[in-house]
Amino acid sequence: MVTFIFFSYHMKHSYVLIDDDHESILRTQSFFDQFPDYSIAGTANNLEDALNLILKTKPNIVFLEISSENKNCDLSLDLINKVRQYNNKIPKFVVLSLDKNLAYTALKHEVYDFLVKPTNLDELRKTIYRYQRDLNVSAKTICVKSHSDHRFLSLDEMLYCKADNSYTEIFLKSGEMVTAFKMLKYFEQILPPPFFRIHNSHIVNMNFVSRINIGTGFCYIKDTKIRIPFSKHYKQNIDLIISLLSDNENKIVNEIQLD
Repeated sequence: MVTFIFFSYHMKHSYVLIDDDHESILRTQSFFDQFPDYSIAGTANNLEDALNLILKTKPNIVFLEISSENKNCDLSLDLINKVRQYNNKIPKFVVLSLDKNLAYTALKHEVYDFLVKPTNLDELRKTIYRYQRDLNVSAKTICVKSHSDHRFLSLDEMLYCKADNSYTEIFLKSGEMVTAFKMLKYFEQILPPPFFRIHNSHIVNMNFVSRINIGTGFCYIKDTKIRIPFSKHYKQNIDLIISLLSDNENKIVNEIQLD
């Protein structure tokens, strides 16, 4: 019987699904239609095949089920230890479980994230965005061209971007404003999370948002008097920012309690 499948196509980021529930695998895989930069390297339904699959395909992310309803299933967090025996650099492990009480144990194994089954698209999106954010840690600058001038701006210093006809004004933490000879659409495409477009004229760095007022339609920038409008057209991004910031706050509280 074939217990894992290899796929021949390749994209920027690869992942594998380790689960003995075929329907669960199909559900999780279907969500990745939302993320075209990710390709599945294969699936496995037992510990030995999972280990061989990971060592052979070297995926970026492993989604691992650890609380199967099948009593004969041998999938567990022990897979992480086995991978470490052969590789110094291991993939990011995202644990899937029917039992949210296993989160503490999973975190002790230094997993990247913990998702409660059945897999939820919104929660998976948070994991993917966080992964993309972490990938961009080493690429923290962008080049902004104005005439013959090339400015290299730190993403960590950028508060928000504002459209000005065919130009874009970039506002920095220092209070300086830099004009770029590119439309806002260009920056929407190249800026990674935590940058989100919230208005036809604005992109905001989520890390500098201190307040979001749904009633007035404004979000506020930390340690400033700046408020930026957002529109109903980008409500999904606003909801995502609220969710991500709330999630980060809860994780900080949990880490403090664990300590």
